[in-house]
Amino acid sequence: MSGRSDRERVFAFAGIIQALHLVQCTAHGRPYDVDAFHATLHSIFTLDAPSVESIYGGAAGVRTGLRLMQQQLLVNGGKPDTELTRYVVTLMHLERKLARRPELLEQLRASIAHAERRVELAGIGDAQVLAALARAYTQTVSILQPRIMVSGEPARLRDDAVADQVRALLLAAMRSTVLWRQCGGNRIGLLFGRKRLARLAQQILSEPDL
Repeated sequence: MSGRSDRERVFAFAGIIQALHLVQCTAHGRPYDVDAFHATLHSIFTLDAPSVESIYGGAAGVRTGLRLMQQQLLVNGGKPDTELTRYVVTLMHLERKLARRPELLEQLRASIAHAERRVELAGIGDAQVLAALARAYTQTVSILQPRIMVSGEPARLRDDAVADQVRALLLAAMRSTVLWRQCGGNRIGLLFGRKRLARLAQQILSEPDL
């Protein structure tokens, strides 16, 4: 993954947006695409991949994120989701802090490896897998400031299973944010290159094999 093409950045950013959209759906009790959910969680465990696209299982794995990019990047007159924007900004700030904490990164890798063994036994959506990923997030990313304050239905967020799923998805969002940075992505480039990235996302959505 040494290349730093716009296409790679599009996939990474779509991964961020999709994971955070799934956080919103979970927290607010909205329906969501189960295939997108599984692809997003699988991206956490795909650390040694031949390409950025393969981390998500191809373009189909981030179809939801690619579609949402049009709205979030202010293309075609749409209005961005302010809650989603807040999550993205906070996440990118946290990623920089996490990168400066090698001990947390090592702890995170070990926790993900532990959760992966459970995936092999029970599947990606297993409650214990989500709980393990949630603990990994709580013990690493969540100790950094500012914390991501998730909005949603209070009664749902007090449910342990819902809270675990939200945190697991936030971990997936962080994984894509790390990938975005590895692909040369940054906030300045996003600000001035958003239209180009949105156009490329639309082109990817139009590819015949999607």
